[in-house]
Amino acid sequence: MKITPARRINGRAQLPGDKSISHRAAIFAALANGTSRITNYAPSEDCASTLSCLRKLGVSIQSEGSAVIVQGAGESGLRAPSDSLYCGNSGSTMRILAGVLAGQDFSSTLTGDDSLSSRPMQRIIEPLQMMGAVLESENGKPPLTIKGRKPLKPIRYEMPVASAQVKSCVLLAGLNAQGRTEVVERELTRDHTERMLKWFGVPMEKSDDGTLSIDGPVSFSARDASVPGDISSAAFLIAAAAMLPDSNLEVEGVGLNPTRTMFVTMLRSLGMEIEVSNEGEEGFEPIGRVRVKGSLSTEAPSPVDSTMVRGNLIAQLIDELPLLAVVGTQIAGGIEIRDASELRRKESDRISTTVKNLQAMGAEVEEFADGLRVQGRTQLRGAKLNSYGDHRIAMAFAVAALTASGDSEIAGAEAVAVSFPEFFTLLESLVEK
Repeated sequence: MKITPARRINGRAQLPGDKSISHRAAIFAALANGTSRITNYAPSEDCASTLSCLRKLGVSIQSEGSAVIVQGAGESGLRAPSDSLYCGNSGSTMRILAGVLAGQDFSSTLTGDDSLSSRPMQRIIEPLQMMGAVLESENGKPPLTIKGRKPLKPIRYEMPVASAQVKSCVLLAGLNAQGRTEVVERELTRDHTERMLKWFGVPMEKSDDGTLSIDGPVSFSARDASVPGDISSAAFLIAAAAMLPDSNLEVEGVGLNPTRTMFVTMLRSLGMEIEVSNEGEEGFEPIGRVRVKGSLSTEAPSPVDSTMVRGNLIAQLIDELPLLAVVGTQIAGGIEIRDASELRRKESDRISTTVKNLQAMGAEVEEFADGLRVQGRTQLRGAKLNSYGDHRIAMAFAVAALTASGDSEIAGAEAVAVSFPEFFTLLESLVEK
């Protein structure tokens, strides 16, 4: 993909359905009794992988435009698949479905593409084995074979790693446990699963110390759901508009879940002009409008210390950290990201791939085992870039290329289909040269 520099971003955008919420809505609908209609279901390859796996488990699913109609299988209606369940590039599909499959009375095998097959699964294997399921893997990595147990044993699990996927896996396993399953979350992560449990009428408690409790086994009824626009996808457009002077962007109908909006909060703390209007709830998630004006000064900045991002902030910014590093090349003092070694276990080693691409564009970047430091405002130059097969790297450096002096080429740009197939088309409609 060839990217030419932009003068500004201008216009209105409606984002496709949120990927994280779409996964969960489909899985909950599949486990419910009755028929659910999910509108604005994400068109990403990852979410298509979830639907494919559910169909192989005997769930009837029909598509009508951007909506999917799911005939729930109920508490005991899933059936043993005739072959392996291919999750593509989707870690969410594999980790969350593993919790469902652990509580079934049959065996199944979850597989993925080369990237997913290199990602760690021990973090879900451990709690599911504690609950009585038998899991086999390749040194803690996919393929993952699960011999289910029904009912599972309830456990109290203190999460060693902040992960919404692990939390969701254990809570969904708890639906098929005999008794109270507790998950202790020390750091705030995305709470879409908890909201979805509430929407489908599943009783769940949350204590002041971050303990989530669910009493199984649980049977629940189908319910329609509407998926808000994806704030993680919107982040790329928001960043581009904020960095390009005289930009004016309005993003409508986007999800404003407080566990997902830290990137917007961070940009505002850096002095960028972003207005957020909360317009209510779409079923179980807050939605609203985000307005962005290009407000970065083009004058030489006074030296200031770099902005530090670390600790509890990392879990709330995990998908946007490569993009935040790009933003760091356009702000006084730059940015330093630490405590983010989890980035090395994503679709690519996102620390390494971010550093390599930024250096190719002329930025001064230092790499650490757990993060990186961008030294400050730099006039990026056009360069030959590589997505390394990672959708978020492709989109982050498309944004970087818009601010560069000279054209850039991104190898492997088709990776955006994993989460945001319309990205380049939408971006082109908003760019003014």
